[in-house]
Amino acid sequence: MKHTKDTNVHSHPLGEVFGFPADDMSDNAVRHRKNRLCPFNNRIPNCTKDKAQAPLGVCSIFHEDEIVVTCPIRFRQNWIIAEDAARFFFGPDTHWTSLSEVRLKDAEGGSAGNIDLVLCEYDQTGTVTDFGALEVQAVYISGNIRNPFEAYMENPSRNCHMDWRGEPHQPRPDYLSSSRKRLAPQLIFKGGIFHSWKKKTAVALNTSFFNMLPKISEVSEKEADIAWLIYDIHALSQPGVLSELRLVRTVYTKFETALSQITKPRAGKMSIFLETLQKKLDEKLSLPPTNRTIAKPFQ
Repeated sequence: MKHTKDTNVHSHPLGEVFGFPADDMSDNAVRHRKNRLCPFNNRIPNCTKDKAQAPLGVCSIFHEDEIVVTCPIRFRQNWIIAEDAARFFFGPDTHWTSLSEVRLKDAEGGSAGNIDLVLCEYDQTGTVTDFGALEVQAVYISGNIRNPFEAYMENPSRNCHMDWRGEPHQPRPDYLSSSRKRLAPQLIFKGGIFHSWKKKTAVALNTSFFNMLPKISEVSEKEADIAWLIYDIHALSQPGVLSELRLVRTVYTKFETALSQITKPRAGKMSIFLETLQKKLDEKLSLPPTNRTIAKPFQ
């Protein structure tokens, strides 16, 4: 690990650590790092990402001049995701609230997973009159983010200027795994059940993640089954003040269309696959046959 006088935090991948920019040395930021606090409405005051006793307090990373949200709790800032989803689910001037981690069962009574947030509309008697599902999609990381995090935490005031670019296993967003292993199954199972009930779904995600998805055909808000709530993080350059999560765009789609386009593989060139086959076949034919002696074959 090298150190540089250049204060550009892009020399390492850490965007926000325990809620604050890595180079924020204000009392508020230091307090959050010291006590491993989460300022984004986690279920407890502390960060619990990865390991409860030694949490990986990285909320977002830098990648190609973008801030990429890598922790789903980061989207809970001020609960604006709930407000934005409620506008899609319900009419104006309604009473609603949110319930977290609601278990969803299929027709056989088996678990279809937990819904991140279920927004419920209710009347004056407290009876549920409508509901919708809000799923939060952060981005998986490939490479190793814990190594630069732990190096930074050894001495944040010094290592906020570290140069991590030459280190092995550079962390980077894994959009493919995030969509195939997380987003697609969520839509197929949980989203499919809600769609069969004729209930709407909202998906909160980062701009960079949405831009890596296949192009999804848009419809009007009135026709939509799914609202894609697309957010970015805007740094305010004020020590001790959290950067803001802001809704930058909402994309409305039909359920079947979105599912088909996201889960449909994008085929590469068959010629490349044929070259791979030919190479493997050539290697196999150039090797002598494997002769194995079977000890006492007739016993």
